[in-house]
Amino acid sequence: MLIKQEISLKPYNTFGIDVKAKYFAEIKNEQDLEELFMSREAKEEKLLILGGGSNMLFTQDFKGLVVKMAIEGISYALNGNVVELIAGAGVVWNDLVMFCVTNNFAGLENLTLIPGTVGASPIQNIGAYGVELKDAFKQCRVFEIATGRFLTFSYEDCKFGYRDSVFKNEYKGKYIVTSVTFNLSTEAHLKTHYGAINAELEAQQITKPTIADVSKVVAKIRVSKLPDPTTIGNAGSFFKNPVISKTQFNQLIVNFPDVVHFDVPDDQVKIAAGWLIEQCGFKGITDGHTGTWKNQALVLVNHGNATGQEVYNFSEKIITEVYTKFGVCLEREVNVF
Repeated sequence: MLIKQEISLKPYNTFGIDVKAKYFAEIKNEQDLEELFMSREAKEEKLLILGGGSNMLFTQDFKGLVVKMAIEGISYALNGNVVELIAGAGVVWNDLVMFCVTNNFAGLENLTLIPGTVGASPIQNIGAYGVELKDAFKQCRVFEIATGRFLTFSYEDCKFGYRDSVFKNEYKGKYIVTSVTFNLSTEAHLKTHYGAINAELEAQQITKPTIADVSKVVAKIRVSKLPDPTTIGNAGSFFKNPVISKTQFNQLIVNFPDVVHFDVPDDQVKIAAGWLIEQCGFKGITDGHTGTWKNQALVLVNHGNATGQEVYNFSEKIITEVYTKFGVCLEREVNVF
């Protein structure tokens, strides 16, 4: 197990922020993890577990040990219509989705083109177009940092919430995901009601869509709205869609009848953060070396030379303006370091 020093993290975060890690190690199998956590660096230094680097913003050098998860591999077993699929933490998320679409394994097609890796998916409970990771999740295998043991976390253990899990709360920094097991199906139960999926299917005159059709439509919609991080630095959606009470929503809609919203359980309403930001005049603007994407105000971008602190300060402006205008608090979806 090789531990490198003073490594630039620019290639390892999709914002393209040029900061350094004091120490850096790449994990390709579970034995690598066991060896790494017997080292002085792992025992004494601050830790950061890195997947695809697609959901983070570095505002300074990381003065500790960055652990890049690169465990590959996809395997599956069939039991009637049920597909139990296991993917390594380092598998690129969209590669997994394409593997499932190619093999007609339904359940993840709405999550096409979400950036990042499999290992990060349960931590964030990633989601898009009416589907969340938890909808197909069975369990994950984790490494317990304090003891060096490998454990299995069930669906219930993970305590999934909207873009949330136990790994972001009471177990933050205590476990490392090494693989994820999914329950999929060879019989599709398509979810096409969210966003523009149905409209795009109709535009393409697709009346009996397959999971491949849904995946292609989702990809088309995402590409039309979101910039490619290989051409312009970004972390996708920078903010969560805020969830407010029905009472607050009823007050909000009096002054803003066109507010884009979605009903969610427990007498709550989800508000489209992109709409809120756009109404405050932030869509497609440039602020120094950062700004918002021309097609989606929810996406903050690095125009080439932005520092993480510059992006963070810009996000503060957005949060303040949205709260001033709407009385709604935006929460960052990205992790800030």
